[in-house]
Amino acid sequence: MSVQQSVLLITGSPSEQSRSAALLDSVAERLSRQKNLTVDRLNIHELSASALLLADWNHPSIVAAIAQVARARAVVVATPVYKAAYSGVLKVFLDLLPQTALKEKTVLPLATGGSPHHMLALDYALRPVLQALSARHILPGVYATDSQIPQTGSKAYSVGPEIAGRLDKAVANLMLEGFRVSATSGFEPVHFSRVRCSV
Repeated sequence: MSVQQSVLLITGSPSEQSRSAALLDSVAERLSRQKNLTVDRLNIHELSASALLLADWNHPSIVAAIAQVARARAVVVATPVYKAAYSGVLKVFLDLLPQTALKEKTVLPLATGGSPHHMLALDYALRPVLQALSARHILPGVYATDSQIPQTGSKAYSVGPEIAGRLDKAVANLMLEGFRVSATSGFEPVHFSRVRCSV
């Protein structure tokens, strides 16, 4: 299966509305500004719970989810942190992926937690698993505390300005490392050898 110019956003939260999902929403909005780029989403909590727990690789929802991962050129994974580890929902899904599921892919990890003390879960819990799945390049992750993604009402969450700035840089890095293109919409970069000056 050929790898296309696409990014897959994976939500590892067991809830439909969550702070980690809000992070992915913000990333999706930024990626939507890019030309010739397909952005897909995979909400793990929507997959068959029994198929996940019983490792039923033949279940249609699991087959489709694995195919989504295979098609993507880059992957963004968002998870809440529970007890210094990424979510159990994400864990059971990653366990179902083939050993080389992330080969030749660039991965951006995102996480949310109740306090800054859980920040290391990105590097010490999630990153080793992504490496074990043969990810080509794992970018520096973005971690946000609950206070940085406040609830705005109706169970919705809003990404604060500090995290928004970090997501801008993370998406720019994803575009550069994953697709070798600038995440800005300005002029095409010009090599110094092509510059002509007149005085």
